[in-house]
Amino acid sequence: MGTQAEELKSSYDWKTEVKAFDESKAGVKGLVDAGVSKIPPLFNHKLNNNLHDLSVISTNSNFEMPLINFNSIDKEANMRSKIIDQVRNACEKWGLFQLINHGIPTSILDEMFNGIRRFHEQDLKKKKGYYTRDYNNKNVLYNSNYNLHEAPAACWRDTLSFVTGVHRPPNPQELPSTCRDIMIKYTEFIMKLGKRIYEVLSEALGLNPNHLNDIGCGDDIFALFHYYPACPEPELTMGSTTHTDSGFITILLQDQIGGLQGLQVLHENQWIDVTPIPGALVVNVGDLLQLVSNDMFRSPYHRVLAKNEGPRVSAACAFRSYRHPENSSRLYGPIKELLSIENPPIYREITVQEIIKRKHSKKVNETDQPQIRKLLHQFML
Repeated sequence: MGTQAEELKSSYDWKTEVKAFDESKAGVKGLVDAGVSKIPPLFNHKLNNNLHDLSVISTNSNFEMPLINFNSIDKEANMRSKIIDQVRNACEKWGLFQLINHGIPTSILDEMFNGIRRFHEQDLKKKKGYYTRDYNNKNVLYNSNYNLHEAPAACWRDTLSFVTGVHRPPNPQELPSTCRDIMIKYTEFIMKLGKRIYEVLSEALGLNPNHLNDIGCGDDIFALFHYYPACPEPELTMGSTTHTDSGFITILLQDQIGGLQGLQVLHENQWIDVTPIPGALVVNVGDLLQLVSNDMFRSPYHRVLAKNEGPRVSAACAFRSYRHPENSSRLYGPIKELLSIENPPIYREITVQEIIKRKHSKKVNETDQPQIRKLLHQFML
């Protein structure tokens, strides 16, 4: 970190700035509405020596990202077998693929985008009522940066989130009226799609089609509705820093309006744009699926760039939950049917609660390697 950056950082009280931003409950959207022309220091990743994300911003277009079509998956045995091979190849080499003809109507996708915007762009007084960091007891939360008080630098985004699924069906009264109906309807579609994807993933691993569903991988989701306002200095901050997802899989809906791009995946040591495709969903492997598959499928590093255009919105549904008593004590380890003398277990058994608590309690430090992968490595035998 250079002298100028050191002088600038020493001129403000980081904890005080974070506290003031958090207590405003206005989020990044509030900063934009106030007309900021420069990002506050707490969002400056160069200032806070968080350079591993900003150091490489070029992409390589020579790679063809996996695009999988579910159109005939339940109609023809030969086509299903081909799709299973495609999914296996994508999860082994990329850890991610784009999915079309998945069964969710375009009208539902569009309304989900509109619902996210309605919530984040409504009157602040109404929005403030959902602002909290109590992830243990609240099912519906709005805030900016879940790790705001621990991260070396904040990211340029606000998020509305909620937990739903088999063990935690949605309570309409808890949800914001601006997007209540579409939140329930969209996540119901995602739950059904998740079941189908897990059948394909099970077969791709050589297992019974019901295996991953039977062990609870598709029971619950943590839904995150992100809002990324236009940033006046996108070269100094991030929409989301480099990470892998902690759950089993994540199904992502990303905005295509205006051709905005932001999501990138690390593939063969190069950052590749995950270019939005109208009507497509992005499916990526999480750390827990990497663990139960014993590294057959790999959770990919990915990140979101800040942009000087916007807002960009997305809906990320991560399949995992740990609040139900059954889930909190359930152990997950490498699936025994996948193990052999030649393929011994890499990881020990853990609970979903354990991996999530480690993720949320461990302070992100200023290193060249993202912490989330190290988090998964903590569970190696």
